[in-house]
Amino acid sequence: MTHTEGRRPIVAGVDPDPGKRTALAWAADEAARRRLPLLLVLAQNVPTPGYRPTGGRPSWEEWNEALHATGNRVLEDAVAFVESRHPQVRVSGLLAEGHPAWILREQAQNATQVVLGSWHLSAVQELFTSASVALPVIAHAPCPVVVVPEPEHIPQQQPYYVVGADGSPQSAAAVDFAFEEAALRGAALRALYVWQPPRLGALDEDAAVQECRRLLSETVAGRSAAHPEVELHHEVVRGHPVQVLTKRSEHALGLVVGTRGHGGFTGMLLGSVGQGVLHHARCPVITVPHTHNQ
Repeated sequence: MTHTEGRRPIVAGVDPDPGKRTALAWAADEAARRRLPLLLVLAQNVPTPGYRPTGGRPSWEEWNEALHATGNRVLEDAVAFVESRHPQVRVSGLLAEGHPAWILREQAQNATQVVLGSWHLSAVQELFTSASVALPVIAHAPCPVVVVPEPEHIPQQQPYYVVGADGSPQSAAAVDFAFEEAALRGAALRALYVWQPPRLGALDEDAAVQECRRLLSETVAGRSAAHPEVELHHEVVRGHPVQVLTKRSEHALGLVVGTRGHGGFTGMLLGSVGQGVLHHARCPVITVPHTHNQ
C-alpha cells in the first residue's frame, strides 16, 4: 500500500472481547475511505516489577506471560478481521502494557484519528469502564476521537451527520471535519446551534436568536461552498444541548462536536454537557479539537 506510506494512521483501541467489533469495523471502514494505515492497539494494565527474584519463576511472571500470549492472539484475530473486511488497508497491531487511557493518549500524538468503543451503562459503571478511557483521551488528543457505541448503531436510510456549532473556533473545527466526513460518506449534514436562554436577567429573545442564526450562517457558508456535494441543513434550536444533540442525532451516521483540547469541552459543550453527549448519544460521537493554541 504505497499510497499510505508516511501518513499518520488511524488508531483503534481493541476490545479483548471478540464479540465487540463495532468500533473496529468503523475504524476499518474509515481507513479504507481515507486510504490510511490502521494501527490496532490493545493495552493491558499489568504492573511489571522492576526486579527478578532468584530461585525459580514467580507466579506473577507466569501470569504476565500468559496474559501477553492471550493479548497477542486477540490482536491477531483483530488484524484478521480488518484484513477480511478491507484487504487493501495496511493494518498492524500493538500490544502495550499500561492503562488504556495513557497508552491511547500517547498513540494519539501521531494519529489522524483515534477510534474507541463504548457501551451504554450506568453513570457509576461508565466511570470505571469506557468513559474512564474516552474522556482522558478526548481531553488531550490533538486529533479527532471517535467513540462508537455497542451494540451497532443502525442509521436511517438517508444518511446524515449532525454537527454542533456555536460560532466558536472549536465548533468551526468540528464543522470542517463534519463536512469532510459527510462528503466521504455521500451523506447530508445538519448543523445545529443549540441556544439555551439564561435563567436570570432580561433578554431580547428574538435578537438573541437572530444573532445565533447569523453566527451559524457565517460558520457554514464558506465550507458549504467548498463542499457543494453535501446537502446542508442548518437550524437554531432552543433547548438543552445534551437533549437536543442526542435527539437530533439518534438516527445519524455520527454526531460531531468541538473541544478545545487539554481541558475538555468548551462553549456549547462545557463540562457535564460534553460528558452527557458521550453517555447518551446512540450514534458514534466524533470530538474534534481546536489546535490553534496548542
